[in-house]
This record gives sequence, C-alpha cells and structure tokens, in this order.
Amino acid sequence: MQRIYLISTGGTIEKVYSEQSGVVENRAAKLDRYLRMLRLPDAEIQSFHLMNKDSLEMTDEDRAEVRERVAGLLAEGAPIVISHGTDTMVETGRYLEKSFADLKVPIILTGAMTPLGFEGSDGLQNLTESLLAARLVAPGVYIVMHGQVFPVAHARKDKDKATFVSG
Repeated sequence: MQRIYLISTGGTIEKVYSEQSGVVENRAAKLDRYLRMLRLPDAEIQSFHLMNKDSLEMTDEDRAEVRERVAGLLAEGAPIVISHGTDTMVETGRYLEKSFADLKVPIILTGAMTPLGFEGSDGLQNLTESLLAARLVAPGVYIVMHGQVFPVAHARKDKDKATFVSG
C-alpha cells in the first residue's frame, strides 16, 4: 500500500458558489469528498486541510506554513500532493524547491481552473493525475495540470490558454 499525503491550501479547486454573495469563494475544504469517488485500491491518501485561501491572497507567512507542514511530512518518506490556487502555484513551488534541496520524494502541486463540482471542472482530473504522478516521478517539485507534468522551475501559467506551459 502506497501512502500519499495530500495538503489542501484552497484555491479554485475548492471554491464553492455562495448564493448570498453571488460569487465563488473559498469557504470549506471539499477534496475529501472527491477522493472518495476515486478507485485507489493500493493507495492510502492521508489528507490535511491547512488553509482555504485564494492563491492571490497567500502571504509569505502562508507559504512558510506550507513549508513547515511539508517539512514535517518529508520525514515519513511518502510523496506529497498540494492542492493550490493556480495564480501563485509556481511561486509556492519554487519556494518549496529552494527550501528542500535534497528531496527523497516528489512534491506535486495541482489545482483547477474551474472549481470541483462545476460543469467542465478540471479539478478531479488534475487531482487524479497528481496522485498518479506522485507515485511515478523522480524526487523534486512539480506542477501537474491537464495531463502534463512540469518541473516547477520550468512551469508558468498561460492565462490566455487557461493552462500551464513550459517556460
């Protein structure tokens, strides 16, 4: 049984529609509900809800909190997947890459352009692909989105194409 840690930080993947305000917003974690929909017979996913923020609102203190949680889990020797807002995902990934020079496991960051549960959401696909990538890629920090795996040092968000590209 392969253990994978999943850290939830919020972002679009976890946004919900608020009827009161008429906008989508980060209010509560919902990744666990979607994990239960997946068939993962030989994987044990242990999830941690760290925060529920839009990535544009993430601060240096928030990134330090992510780093501290990752540091605590790295000693366990299991891959780590982090759900994160796409706007500053690369920034957090590069921060983690600088913080952990000699990784023994992969750290995967993923998210969504459209919230989980919304029609046309890419969230479940990205989450599923991230869990697979965490088991297959070499140690390092990666962005996994839309069927692609990017080393974080070579990834950037292309807002016009609504995806990530190498560059």
